[in-house]
Amino acid sequence: MDLNRVTLIGRVASDPETRTTPQGTTVCSFRVATNFSWTDQAGQKQEKAEFHQLVLWRKLAEIAGQYVKKGSKLFIEGRLQTRDWEGQDGIKRYRTEIIGDNMIMLDRPTGASAGGFTSGFSQPVSTQPVKTEVPEMTSTDEEDIKVEDIPF
Repeated sequence: MDLNRVTLIGRVASDPETRTTPQGTTVCSFRVATNFSWTDQAGQKQEKAEFHQLVLWRKLAEIAGQYVKKGSKLFIEGRLQTRDWEGQDGIKRYRTEIIGDNMIMLDRPTGASAGGFTSGFSQPVSTQPVKTEVPEMTSTDEEDIKVEDIPF
């Protein structure tokens, strides 16, 4: 079994660049920064930023191009992909990117208020739990299932 899975929580380090391929597919790329903190042997706190190139396709690319901005905090899931090409100088180049397939925006959108915020889709987003009524299950013309009939 193989697994190629990436999960990141970080800040957008560059505004997204959205393009359309000749076939009409939308693609969006930008960098995401993550920080790593540790304490060195002298007891001093150290921090290092790592920058990741992210590529999104289709509908996810359209959403990112419209709503993601530099500084936004994101949760990203995807996979690593390395591509290669030959530069104009004849040298073979490589780039490892994260191909995102799931994105959750962790910041409040611009214009947030104290009592809640707008999702960007003109619908208020509530932080209160929603109570839903579940209708009582009733048996119609079907036979009732007995516990003794369940095979496990």
